[in-house]
Amino acid sequence: MIRRLRTFRNRDAGYSGPSGVARVDRRTKNLTKRLRPGDVAIIDHVDLDKVSADALVACRPAAVVNAAPSISGRYPNLGPEILIDAGIPLLDGVGEEVLERVAEGDSVHLDGNALYSADVHLGSGELQDRSRVQEAMAAARAGLSQQLEAFAENTMNYLLQERELLLDGVGVPDVRTQFQGRHTLIVVRGYHYKEDLRMLQHYIREYRPILIGVDGGADALLEAKLTPDLIVGDMDSVSDQALRCGAEIVVHAYRDGRAPGVERVRALGIDPVLFPATGTSEDVAMLLADDKGATLIVAVGTHATLVEFLDKGRAGMSSTFLTRLRVGSKLIDAKGVSRLYRARISGWWLLVMVCVGLFALAAALGATEGGRAILQLLWARLDDLWSLFVGIFR
Repeated sequence: MIRRLRTFRNRDAGYSGPSGVARVDRRTKNLTKRLRPGDVAIIDHVDLDKVSADALVACRPAAVVNAAPSISGRYPNLGPEILIDAGIPLLDGVGEEVLERVAEGDSVHLDGNALYSADVHLGSGELQDRSRVQEAMAAARAGLSQQLEAFAENTMNYLLQERELLLDGVGVPDVRTQFQGRHTLIVVRGYHYKEDLRMLQHYIREYRPILIGVDGGADALLEAKLTPDLIVGDMDSVSDQALRCGAEIVVHAYRDGRAPGVERVRALGIDPVLFPATGTSEDVAMLLADDKGATLIVAVGTHATLVEFLDKGRAGMSSTFLTRLRVGSKLIDAKGVSRLYRARISGWWLLVMVCVGLFALAAALGATEGGRAILQLLWARLDDLWSLFVGIFR
């Protein structure tokens, strides 16, 4: 409906492409926080990944304008196809200058392969469609072997840098949260996290695992009406509301001790724990839970397959691969839990319990004179109902 209204408005203005209020940010995950339905998202995202594309689609923009190529050919990334399937126009490779030429809140519109504000030309690129995306994906698959080699090299470099942390747990800080002998649920706002959290509701109610939100994963827990016990990350995508929810805060710092997010946390009156490590924040959460004695670690929204590691487009994703090897059999993906776990009380057992309860109630009533009178009255009523039912069919 929004896009249809905008089309009518565009025709009145003398052009037929989508239009809207510009929202500009180099970081896609920051942009989606303020992107509203019908806006035009202007980003600078090489190799648009699936998680970012899903976040954009959820905001229902009128169009997405990418200053960078959405498919560079490095790897067949999944994001552009998701936008095309959702019917969102994608103007690609417009150039970094567009980020300077467009101000937040400007009214902009697409006309063919160009972006305009009124009659002012802001930049030109390539308007993607399904055939162009499929051709680019096919070309990207041809160079996949080089990415696998780079991934293997990055994996070895990370192992050399963090061998003491991975093998012996050297450098894991002490925390107040008690993990020993408990299940732990780690939530990253990544692949299918909403669906996974819905599927795990029964498991969470029964086992009451320690809940760890990785950056924006803390807000995902709050959205699911759950309160995190621990928040881990560099604090660049978690809300102030989540930081104030009472959870213990662990700030992921660089190896040299720098932690840009620590000042933000302290400004809220919270004294955080620092965890210097080279890998990603989800690695830090897994290593912390494992080192402190968690018996089972359930991962929601994390990266589990080679396709997901490469789709993220970061050299540091090799650390997550090694972290999963380190944690080993303790780690299980949320979908595996939902497939294996069932509520312990089945429907048949519940029916048996109801029948036993009714029998016990009848026995108690039959033990007293007043109770026997009540049972006789109920039996008479049931007999009347049965006679009425039989009479209808006769």
